[in-house]
Amino acid sequence: MPGENLTRDEAQERAALLSVDGYEVSLDLRSALGDIEAEPRTFRSVTTIRFRCAEPGATSFADLLAPSVTAVSLNGKDLDPGEVFDGSRIRLDDLRADNELVVDAQCAYSRTGEGMHRFVDPEDGEVYLYTQYEPADSRRVFANFEQPDLKAPFRSEVRAPEGWTVWSNGVGELVDGVWKFAETKPISTYITAFAAGPYHYVTDSYTRTFDDGTTLEIPLGAMCRKGLAPHFDSDDVFLVTKQGLDFFHDHFDFPYPFGKYDQAFVPEYNLGAMENPGLVTFREEFIFRGKVTQASYEGRANVILHEMAHMWFGDLVTMEWWDDLWLKESFADFMGAFALVGATRFENGWITFANRRKAWAYRADQLPSTHPITADIRDLQDAKLNFDGITYAKGASVLKQLVAYVGQDAFLEGARRYFERNAYGNTRLGDLLSALEETSGRDLATWSRAWLQTAGVNSLTPQVILSAEGRITELAVLQEAPESHPELRPHRVAVGLYRREGADGSLVRYARAEVDVVGPRTVVEELVGADAPELVLVNDDDLTYCKIRFDENSLATLRERLGDITDPLARALCWSALWNLTRDALMPARDFVGLVLRFAGRESDIGVLQMLHAWAHSALVHYAAPDWRAEGGRLLAQGALKELRLAEPGSQHQLTWARFFTTVASDQADLQLLLHLIEGTAKVDGLDVDQELRWAFLEPLAAHGVADESLLAAELARDDTASGKRHQVRCLAARPSAAVKAQAWAQVVESDALSNALVEATIAGFAQPAQRELLAPYAAKYFAAIERVWAERSIQIAMDVVKGLFPSLRDSQETLDATDAWLTAHEDAAPALRRLVLEARDDLARTLRGQACDTAAGS
Repeated sequence: MPGENLTRDEAQERAALLSVDGYEVSLDLRSALGDIEAEPRTFRSVTTIRFRCAEPGATSFADLLAPSVTAVSLNGKDLDPGEVFDGSRIRLDDLRADNELVVDAQCAYSRTGEGMHRFVDPEDGEVYLYTQYEPADSRRVFANFEQPDLKAPFRSEVRAPEGWTVWSNGVGELVDGVWKFAETKPISTYITAFAAGPYHYVTDSYTRTFDDGTTLEIPLGAMCRKGLAPHFDSDDVFLVTKQGLDFFHDHFDFPYPFGKYDQAFVPEYNLGAMENPGLVTFREEFIFRGKVTQASYEGRANVILHEMAHMWFGDLVTMEWWDDLWLKESFADFMGAFALVGATRFENGWITFANRRKAWAYRADQLPSTHPITADIRDLQDAKLNFDGITYAKGASVLKQLVAYVGQDAFLEGARRYFERNAYGNTRLGDLLSALEETSGRDLATWSRAWLQTAGVNSLTPQVILSAEGRITELAVLQEAPESHPELRPHRVAVGLYRREGADGSLVRYARAEVDVVGPRTVVEELVGADAPELVLVNDDDLTYCKIRFDENSLATLRERLGDITDPLARALCWSALWNLTRDALMPARDFVGLVLRFAGRESDIGVLQMLHAWAHSALVHYAAPDWRAEGGRLLAQGALKELRLAEPGSQHQLTWARFFTTVASDQADLQLLLHLIEGTAKVDGLDVDQELRWAFLEPLAAHGVADESLLAAELARDDTASGKRHQVRCLAARPSAAVKAQAWAQVVESDALSNALVEATIAGFAQPAQRELLAPYAAKYFAAIERVWAERSIQIAMDVVKGLFPSLRDSQETLDATDAWLTAHEDAAPALRRLVLEARDDLARTLRGQACDTAAGS
């Protein structure tokens, strides 16, 4: 659609020209119920925008994505919608110094999770609405100036079906059948929000008295679909919310500025959550229908705190353009973990950060699409793709190092000054750095150039020289960078020395030194004379962002004694480093699988254990030699079943091993055990095979032809809910049949009838590792279809298709060549589409290198 992809240059030009004084938005959502004669189903949206123009007589535009516009009025003059509206923009000619624009449009309900999403609950037929906009989908709901630096106060009103409740950013009340909402503070369009429907809603409140005697009271609310109400542990949501509000008030010294604090857990949500002030939205999967581990509760708490940090970093102070997206996302990612450890029961949050979040960053930073943390975002499609491991996890890792570099007190004081100076405004990188330079007394220009404005990840390797008496004469840290991104950076690191101690031979740290690593080789003078270590850990305590490497002696120690490391963070760092070695084809996949089989059963941290299971499965599927896969799968299934039976009955470790067993079970005995556990004719003491676990067991049964359509239909009848439907769709697409694959492909690629959640479920079931030959015909079909899909579908669905259906399981040079051929023939394709294909190509090339490494190890 012309003009749909707003560019940075256009946004800068419009921001220089216009200033927005306020919005009034009126929506009529009564059309959400009842039958309709034709698609799309629409709702009336009337928007009034008051704005100023710095150059009277100039021309600009407003943004709107809508099937039709009924009327447009500019400064009292009616305009012909057919002349000024092109489907994505409304042309505004001959602007005055002060202007009023009124747009009356018919906007479309969404089934893709973008704009005003409409969901019909199959369990009870109830309809639920919610909005999701970032980066630029508020224009699907009301006319506006869709860019983050044109902030304004919003007033809104909504007409909704009788019996419904409606929520927005401000406090609402029902007046004569219309929901009217209090005016907001100046905020960006992408964080305005609505939710409407018969949601189950629970309330609480937060009160804080400040040193000056003033009191802040924040009404709290939490909501979900009625069908999930029996599973909704709102008490824990409110507990973490209050702990977070205490923590951020303690550290930010700026009272929460947006009035109420509602949190909506909504269906068919594309993201984890969204920081709309006063109405934060979350995916409803954070409401747990079955038994989960503490890692799941920790993950939810982290997301709650991440979104809460955005109230200050992102909502109160917002980046000018998406180049500085990191100004909110890196900070929220760091602050989420910081608050998790400092304010909640999840005291091991930094272990999860080191093991899970950083793994995301390391992968993203080695793709051909890697970019500096402060990225070059040319347009909205670029912005959509930059919600990635660099912007979130690498940025947070770098901020963690910055805290170590300038000191926590100076860092937090800098943040406080940043809020005070820029409240309700927009900023760039320099605004934050200047505040931090003031409070720390450090020149951060060099640090910024090295860490924020260059891409790539460094590797740090210890080099140890011992005397004849077995003492260290020199310990150096070697720093390397890939050829594609040769920057060597300053790293503040802790170097830990470990050896066996005690009767049980535990590996414990007996010496530690902090050092600034600069350049290719840095000597750690403080450790000269120390006893010879069995293990050297060069980023102990996880202070910096790097790939940890080992000297030969340390690697040999880990191969034999990894499970003996007593410190859980050090152990997690070693596991992460070994996984990076595997991904880099420096350790054979079978060796990593062997380490998991030997030592994972001793892992105490449940989040680390879950990551080990995911990595082991990935090693088997992608990096193991093809002729060893069956043997590797058999070994993993045997090991998982052994640990499942050994685990304490009813424990979270038992549940975690049960779930891992389902991902690697493939022979008939294992599959029959899963079937019998579902039927109740087999039992593992303490293992509660609840509804969620039943569906988990059914997917491998479907993929291997044990569970047919009738069995899956019977299970849906047992669990006839929205969640059950998603599970059933995934399992149906997993069945080993050419006709099934053809139908799944057609439903996702050739039709747009499925909602975003069912597209996601179908794609998840489609590509099964045991069905490589069955999937072979779809490699060519993929490359023939993706440019059309990109052009015709919404960007969210197009991204899901392009990423999810890439033929990664056709892991051969032939597929790599086909990918290169497509890239060569489509140099003019949309840059965002090319980026996704380039990333998939890089993963495939890495797969082939890993398989070659593993093949060599087995020969």
